Amino acid sequence: MGKSTIQIMRYWMSEHPDIVGFRWSPTQSWGSTWSFLFTSISAYIAAAVALHLLLLLFRRRRPVPLGPVPAAHSLAMSLVSATIFVGLLFSAAAEIRDTRWFWRRSKTPLQWLLCFPLGTRPSGRVFFWSYAFYLSRFLHALRTFFTISRRRTLSFPQLFHHSVLICMSFLWLEFSQSFQVLAILLTTLVYTMVHGYRFWVAIGLPVGRFPFVVNCQIMLLGCNLVCHVGVLLLHFYNGGCNGIGAWSFNSVLNGAILLLFLKFYVEMKSGKGGAVVDSAVEGGRKPSKKKS
Repeated sequence: MGKSTIQIMRYWMSEHPDIVGFRWSPTQSWGSTWSFLFTSISAYIAAAVALHLLLLLFRRRRPVPLGPVPAAHSLAMSLVSATIFVGLLFSAAAEIRDTRWFWRRSKTPLQWLLCFPLGTRPSGRVFFWSYAFYLSRFLHALRTFFTISRRRTLSFPQLFHHSVLICMSFLWLEFSQSFQVLAILLTTLVYTMVHGYRFWVAIGLPVGRFPFVVNCQIMLLGCNLVCHVGVLLLHFYNGGCNGIGAWSFNSVLNGAILLLFLKFYVEMKSGKGGAVVDSAVEGGRKPSKKKS
């Protein structure tokens, strides 16, 4: 990749006026009100329940044919996640370059990534990409309807998981929460690989010999746990982190997701959870009885 290409990418992903001048506010950002958050999550859950009841009403035993839609969704999610990852990486580097001059001598880029200074406002480069990540959660939630259509089952853990992700990404912006930059970088990197793999399998290419999606989820949860400990230490020993109240609430939600995942992981290892796991059927294929 040439120097001119990197400069063009840097401009469009971190120096464009719309990115630099971004501000999270009800008048400038679509979906930035509490009423929208509660309405959208309620509508998502209601639509999922309605689809499930509709399939039960018609007593449809076979999966609803979705054609290339799941594959297209996986490809879109992979590309969107990759774009957010690269854009946020450029933007975080630019923010560190522009604001490092007033940091204390003891503050490092890693500390800034984990712990925003008190008084940080949701505006500028990194919050533009945080907003893009928030909007991508709605695209990601469409996967629930694919699951219901294929398996004729309503997974309440999946509904909870997607609802929590939408809620957390909203809180990141609303309270300028610390740690969100690293959280988004880690999540979009993993989603780029996971949804790329799902697209790979959906178009008929070979399935991996190991549970790729589950291993990626374990890696993401492990990194998040380590980063949460880092935020807590910086908050108490480095003068406080911005948005710590929202961070505490998000930690509880993350803990609930972790418990659900551990429950699934134990069931998968014991052979009981294959039918209800989002990663058990890649690209709409039936899970193989052959142990991988």
